[in-house]
Amino acid sequence: MLIGENLGVIRGQIAAAARRAGRDPRSVRLVAVSKTKPAPLVEEAFAAGQTLFGENYVQELAAKAAEVRSPVEWHFIGHLQSNKVRQIAGLVTMIHSVDRLSLAEEISRQSDRLGRSCDVLVQVNVSGESSKRGTTSREAIELVRGVALLPALRVVGLMTMPPFFDDPERARPFFRELRLLAGEIESLAIPGVSMAELSMGMSGDFAVAIEEGATLVRIGSAIFGER
Repeated sequence: MLIGENLGVIRGQIAAAARRAGRDPRSVRLVAVSKTKPAPLVEEAFAAGQTLFGENYVQELAAKAAEVRSPVEWHFIGHLQSNKVRQIAGLVTMIHSVDRLSLAEEISRQSDRLGRSCDVLVQVNVSGESSKRGTTSREAIELVRGVALLPALRVVGLMTMPPFFDDPERARPFFRELRLLAGEIESLAIPGVSMAELSMGMSGDFAVAIEEGATLVRIGSAIFGER
């Protein structure tokens, strides 16, 4: 199946899930996860109407962004080391994986150096799994408060990765917890902080994530095939 056909199927599924939840399908954005996929496949997806792409690895993103000629929007969605922030500063419009203040400080420093600002999401490990990165739900509020004070960043929401389940319904409580946490943070009215974005849901469970409030779904294999 061609990438364009895959995108058409996924867009239909996104719209259906949004309508089930009484939401406008336009409130959900598809992040096409293009990690390990070559630039020509990004171009093919762009030609099929996909403009937003997510990458997990700094060096791969930097190399691919130099190859892709189409005006795509890049998000960084993987674990990010502070010493590699400089390589993607100015390339990405959003970083989904801010899990510590020291990382946020470096993103702010590098963005400010370029005279830019960067939207960030605070990554929360709602499951508590040791294999998953992210701050705890309890510590997330203090991290948001700290990041909000940095000059070149905008906190625009939260991100999570639930445990992997064969049945996507089992991931629902984790998506719901992130939505409730976002609501709690929103109610605090922290200056400069928005909880407009919830990045949650991947190829196997994005429909459930949308039903629970996802605004950004990160889908790779259902678009590009298995790695």
